[in-house]
Amino acid sequence: MVGDKSEVYEQALAGKKVPVLTLDNKWYKLFTDLAELPKIQAQEKKLNELVQRQGQLNVDAKNVRKLKKKLMDEIVPMANELEQKYSKTLEKKLDENKRLIEECNEKLEDYQDELLELPQQIEKANHALMLSTMKYCYESMQENTQQIVEIAQWVKYIRVELKKNLVRKQEMEYQNRQIYSYMHDLFGAEVIDLFDMQYDPLAAGQKKAADNGAGAGKK
Repeated sequence: MVGDKSEVYEQALAGKKVPVLTLDNKWYKLFTDLAELPKIQAQEKKLNELVQRQGQLNVDAKNVRKLKKKLMDEIVPMANELEQKYSKTLEKKLDENKRLIEECNEKLEDYQDELLELPQQIEKANHALMLSTMKYCYESMQENTQQIVEIAQWVKYIRVELKKNLVRKQEMEYQNRQIYSYMHDLFGAEVIDLFDMQYDPLAAGQKKAADNGAGAGKK
């Protein structure tokens, strides 16, 4: 059971500027399936929503400033024209522009207020996700390390058993050749049918010896 490392993680993060985790594809590669980690998945979703909201507000604010500039650029010519010659239609258009400019100012003020709050909200959400990520990584490494040790022990055991079985195999092959050789001398080649054998161990042993000799000659 892995102990609570929250305080250790907090100390490690103290004073560090952690980049937005979900903007780095390497962060996603840490997980095989986020759906299996509902807490981290929820934190990831919340952080992404805040980042997307910040991006959308910047785009909206830019568009509103652009519209405000257009409206203001239209006011001066309309005001000059209205001074020279009164027109009810022109006066309505001028009033409408002023109203829209005031509406733009209100929107920009609201956007600015939210944009000032979002960095802190993003940092807080990112910090929480970083803590969960550190906890997940620590526990994953602990579990992997335990399995690595177990697998290493299994491999070591299998190697020992493999060596034992290879020795046993060689001993039984040697014994078969000795038995066959003796029976062959007594009964001749018919010993294969007599003992229902699938191969001739004597011939197999001679072939193996010949192969070993040929291999040694090539060296």
